[in-house]
Amino acid sequence: MRCKCNLLIGMASSAMLLALGMGSAAHARAIEVYKAPVAKTSGYPEIKANVDVSQHMLQHPSNDNWLLHGRTYSNDRFSPLKQIDAGNVKTLTPVAIAQTGFTASFETTPIVVNGVMYVSTPMVNSKQAVIAMDATTGRTLWKFTHDTGTHQICCGPENRGVAVAYGKAYFLTVDNDLIALNAKTGKKLWSTSVANAQAGYSETMAPQVYDHKVFVGSAGGEWPLRGFIAAYNADNGKQVWRFNTTDSHGTWSGKSWKTGGGTVWTTPAIDAKDGLIIFSTGNPNPDLNGKSRKGKNLYTDSLIALHLNNGKMAWYYQELPHDVWDYDAVSNVLLFDAKENGHTVPAVGEAGKVGWFFIVNRKTGHLIRKSQPFVKMWHMFSKPTKKGVKTLPGANGGSEWSPPAYSPMTHDVYVLGLNQLMTYTTKGAKTIPGTMRLGSTFKNVKGGLQDGTFTAINVNTGKIDWQKTVPQPMVGGALATAGNLAFVGEGDGYFDAYNATTGKRLWRFYLGAGVNAPPIAYKVNGREYIAVAAGGNFQIGYPRGDLVAIFALPKS
Repeated sequence: MRCKCNLLIGMASSAMLLALGMGSAAHARAIEVYKAPVAKTSGYPEIKANVDVSQHMLQHPSNDNWLLHGRTYSNDRFSPLKQIDAGNVKTLTPVAIAQTGFTASFETTPIVVNGVMYVSTPMVNSKQAVIAMDATTGRTLWKFTHDTGTHQICCGPENRGVAVAYGKAYFLTVDNDLIALNAKTGKKLWSTSVANAQAGYSETMAPQVYDHKVFVGSAGGEWPLRGFIAAYNADNGKQVWRFNTTDSHGTWSGKSWKTGGGTVWTTPAIDAKDGLIIFSTGNPNPDLNGKSRKGKNLYTDSLIALHLNNGKMAWYYQELPHDVWDYDAVSNVLLFDAKENGHTVPAVGEAGKVGWFFIVNRKTGHLIRKSQPFVKMWHMFSKPTKKGVKTLPGANGGSEWSPPAYSPMTHDVYVLGLNQLMTYTTKGAKTIPGTMRLGSTFKNVKGGLQDGTFTAINVNTGKIDWQKTVPQPMVGGALATAGNLAFVGEGDGYFDAYNATTGKRLWRFYLGAGVNAPPIAYKVNGREYIAVAAGGNFQIGYPRGDLVAIFALPKS
């Protein structure tokens, strides 16, 4: 159903309300709308909540908060809250709309600490921001604005979120700065550069935090550079260790590993019990021409586990050796238990752009199973030619960066998929430092298949329990809850809730801009809330916006 709630205007325009499909200003009464003030450093209400997140809180999170990018170190995006459930979600109502003032590709995962929400914005007019707001009303509590310097981006100006820990909010900028802010005031405490923008590196990921370290990777796999993941001291920003993600021991011809890509786009998971940080890596470079980089091209398109204390490799699993289709592994890894030969074992999963969900033994790194395809596959491993080769699912997926969610109740992982029929055509791959080096081109086929899937995959069997197809490719992220719900957004502006067991759509709400960000769930003063950003997506061109929408059940 589509909500027909009225709206309390606050500082929003009537045009915006009509775009949201929620009636006119004349009928305003139901929810609050806050527009973040332009570059202001004082006059905000004081944060009275305790926002000093300890390591114990991160490892033993309360059900009410959303303290980490994936809620827990497992990256499972599962909320134990069940006040909102499959029986009452049809009455879910917007209670606040916050406007950030940054209208662009909006992919943030909010962090919520004791009623305070932290949101990062995309870059607009060479500025990015972190905003702390009231998690029940959207009212701004503080705002930090970063002036972006020299930068290069391939796939949009987005930022996927902040990390909040040890009294600080950590933020990565497009121009490769790691910035620490006072979580209570927004005051800048320190900043350090993590990579060279002139070489083609950029930062869009949400950092991970553990044991007073901040872990970061990098976007930028379309440039001739070497991917990495690095650990920084959370108190002063000094580098602790750095792991380069291209192997220099014989799996690349010549010295092609020096500019071989393999960037780490998305937030890693942490296995605290075994002392591991686990993540996925991007494509080799040049993306679509492998002549200059013969070999398996380790450790691109891989799942990798490193020892947390020193960054040394524990194991790896390569999903696709010598990739020439841009089928990188870019979605967040998830940790869960799965069946292997009749026994329950610790596992890690990743939704690849090849269109399978890979499940790997977390102790050894060997493949347990890969799922049934969650997208259409057609000529997907035909090598690009001068004439051109048409393939599915296309260079965007499979699954893009969109983080899946896993429910221990259903043993299903909920995966967003894309079908985009594309033509791959080869061309030369000149190496010019600081410029993109694709090696070929890929273009959507005019009139060809362009749709999306939302799929529930059983991790114990790899089989699809249910799947929904939507009219446009899906990118954003999923949320699963103990209320037997799976939430996901669509590029046309709809925000949906499905029965997590059956796949029946139970509720939807229209937000006007593409809902291309992962939802979250949290509780404040006994009331459960669902929040999601709506601002569209650069890569596929969905409608832009600057909204953070907050929903709850009506008060009884």
